[in-house]
This record gives sequence, C-alpha cells and structure tokens, in this order.
Amino acid sequence: MAVSVGTERLGLATLRRVPAESRPLLRPGTVPAGVVHLGLGAFHRAHQAVYTEAAIGAAGGEWGIVGVAPRSTALVEALTAQDALFSVTTLSAEGATTRVVGALAGVRHAAGDPGAVVRLLADPAIRVVTLTVTEKAYQLDPVSGVLRADPELTLDLTSDRPPVTVPGLLVRGLLARAAADAGPVALVSCDNLPANGHRLRGLVRQALALAGTPDATLDRIAAQVSFPSTMVDRIVPASTGETLATAHARLGVADLAAVAAEPYTQWVVEDDFPGGRPAWERAGAVLTDDAGPWERLKLRGLNGVHSAVAYLGALAGCETIADALALPGLTGVLRRFVAEDVAASFTPPDGVRVTDYGEEVLARFANPAIRHRTLQVAMDGSQKLPQRVLHTIGDLRAQGRPAHWGALVVAAWLRFVGGQADDGRRLPLDDPLADRIRAALAAAPDTPAGTVDALFALREVFPAALAEDDEVRDEVTGWLTALRGHGVAATLAGAP
Repeated sequence: MAVSVGTERLGLATLRRVPAESRPLLRPGTVPAGVVHLGLGAFHRAHQAVYTEAAIGAAGGEWGIVGVAPRSTALVEALTAQDALFSVTTLSAEGATTRVVGALAGVRHAAGDPGAVVRLLADPAIRVVTLTVTEKAYQLDPVSGVLRADPELTLDLTSDRPPVTVPGLLVRGLLARAAADAGPVALVSCDNLPANGHRLRGLVRQALALAGTPDATLDRIAAQVSFPSTMVDRIVPASTGETLATAHARLGVADLAAVAAEPYTQWVVEDDFPGGRPAWERAGAVLTDDAGPWERLKLRGLNGVHSAVAYLGALAGCETIADALALPGLTGVLRRFVAEDVAASFTPPDGVRVTDYGEEVLARFANPAIRHRTLQVAMDGSQKLPQRVLHTIGDLRAQGRPAHWGALVVAAWLRFVGGQADDGRRLPLDDPLADRIRAALAAAPDTPAGTVDALFALREVFPAALAEDDEVRDEVTGWLTALRGHGVAATLAGAP
C-alpha cells in the first residue's frame, strides 16, 4: 500500500486521530529502555512487544524495548518516522480489532551501524536481550548444535571489523559488557528451537572460544549471563498491502509497520533473570522452572503439524494453510499424526492432553482470516525439520515404535524440495542448504529410493541413527512413491 500525498502517518502527533480503544498503553519516550530485541520482525511486534507493554502498564518498570532490525532498512525507516509506534490487528472469523503498541523505546539497524548495537548491548541499563532471528541466524547445526563458523562469522570472531552476524553481535556485546562491568543480563531466545536457551548458551560458549576469549573473561560472562528457555506461540503471517489497508481504515492514519495476527497467544518463560525482568506474568505469560515440556508440545504438536500442512498443501497447489486444511482427508491424517506419533513421543506438561492441543491447533490453522501462505511456512525446511518432526521420529524409534505419519511429513519435504507441485508448477526452494540439496538430487537416481538415499545423507538434517534406520527409510520411501506416483490428493485418500 503506497501512502498518498497528504496521508497522515501514525505517530505521536497523530495519536489524537486514533480511536481511544486503539491507542497504546504506553507513550514512546516515557519508559526508559531495559530490553534489547534482535529481530524486529512481525512476530516480535505481535508477541513479545505486546506482552512487555502490558507488563509495564500493569506493574511499571524501566523495560522499554530497543528493537534491532538485522537487515531491513525499510522497517527501521517506517518505525522511526512513526515515533516507534505500530499497530497489531487481531483477526478472527468474527472480525478484526486493531491496537497501537508503544513498547518500543527506539529502533536500530544492525547492518547500518553494528557498533551502536554493540554499545547498546553493553549498556548497564539493558538487563534483558531477547531474540527472534529464525533458526538459520543462529548458525548452529540443527542436529548436533555445533556452531557453523562460516567465513563471515569467523571474521566477526577473529578480527576487529564491525560484526555482521547475530552470533558476532552477541559476542562483541558480551565482551564489551564484561569489559565495562555492566552487570548481569539475560539472553532470551524466542525462536522455535528445542531447548532454545541451552542452544543459545552453547552458541555463545562456542563463539567465545573461537574468539580466543581469556579464561577470566569467560568466567565473568558465565557468572553474569543467564539463558532462560522459552516457548512462544502466535500465528503472525507476513504483512501485506491488505494488512496496511486494514490498519489505515481502523486507525484513521497510515501505519507502514502494521502487523496482523490470530487471537491466540502464549508465552512460557523460564524465570531466570539475574538483572530483573518485566512483570510478564501480569500480561498472561507463564513463568516456570522448566519450559522443556511446553517447547516439545509446541514444536511437535503445532510446528510439526504446520510443516506437514505446508508441504502437502504446497504440493497440492494450495496457497494458504487454511486452504490446505480443506483437502479431503488431510485433517484426519493430521489427527492420527498427533495421536499416534506426537502424543506417544514425549511427556506433555501437567494437565495437558496432546490430542486436545492438536484439535485446538487445527481450529487455529483453519481461521479463514489468517492467510498464512504455505510457501512461507515451508521456507528453511532443512533447519526446521529436525526439531519439528525428526525428534518425534527419533524418540518413537528409541521406544521401538513406528513413526508412520512422521514418515509422511518427511516424504512430503523430500518431494517439496524436488521443486515441482502435483500440477507441474515449479516450487521455490528457499533454504540455507538449497545448493547442497539440489546437488544431491542431481547426482542421485531419479527414483524415490534414490531421493531418500541422497537427502538422508545430509547429516545437517538427518542424524546417522535415523538415516540408517531401515524401517524409517522404508516408510519414507513408500510415502514418497505414493506422492510422486499419485499426488497428494490420492495419497491422502488412500492413507491407511
């Protein structure tokens, strides 16, 4: 949506134009910064920023957020022009509600001025650093958790040049913080990674070691930095022209940083904050000693199902997740995936039935107002598949159980990365391992068994124990044979 000449923009000067029920709980500039957030995307603005604003509104505290966009200059420019204000529109079948959020105390562009971000991370006033940078930005092998020190990261860790990677920014910031004796801080991953706090701790430790950090500095950082794990949940599709138009209509002013989301939202956080934190529990967050069961519930029971719908839906030519759920037989297959595979693979949080959770997930995915594109969810599959699906399969096999439906999801991914939908249309492969995947497929026999052999050899995706499991290979090959020979619709119709 282009802003025409004369169109008023959202900002402090135009808040009077915004309906009273849509105005922010906080006025930017009135709450000092105590949080830095890396990854100023749509999800953060519709999730952690909303929780933090509500927490400050309920309990006070100097917890304004400085949002850091790693790459996007357009978003930084839009938020700067709007005095760091943006709106969140909640979409349901019954209608929409829009509210402006004032949690941001400022915005920064990491690529444009990484030194400013490092200084911000070293500021004693900053006591919490949260991240939503997607799985690939951690540069961790999704199977082993080993840091992938590519040339850019190596330069970040072994030279004085301005850092360009997320691990490089974190390490420079922590080193500067230790040198300044800036006090304790919590680094909080809000990305869909298993045991995301432990993963982030491992990333930082490996990166500090590669940087040649002295033992005394390592000890100081270890004593003053915590890594609480979290589980985050809210469906937030990419903003479109329709998103901006809806916000404009409801606010009476233009918002070029507007986001839209489903009504459901959840945040589970391990309560380990040595420098303090916002009162997120006053905003509805669950504070716990162990987020692990919640993480596994969400990664397997929601994200795993999401990926299944995305791959099968994209192959069948469905544009959105809601469209895909209308495929005959798909909801039945997904219910069996949840009941027979996911529920049997782990112990859920107390009081939670995995099958009930699965029903709630399917109802959320069917929300016709959330036009979450299958191709968006299908991105970066090599990074997502291990924690979303392969961990389920691995845990089932460790119990001696089959993983029939999980194998279907893997087969759907193998078919998807081949690049062709059931009707012959080309499918994009947006994945950090795209070149490796294409090369492996090109060198393999063009058969289901050849595809399984080629892609199961990618150790960044498939651990050896799973890749060498004959029962898993046979199940995946069988499903892939059906998908290639008959397509998604017929495969679902014939599912046992």
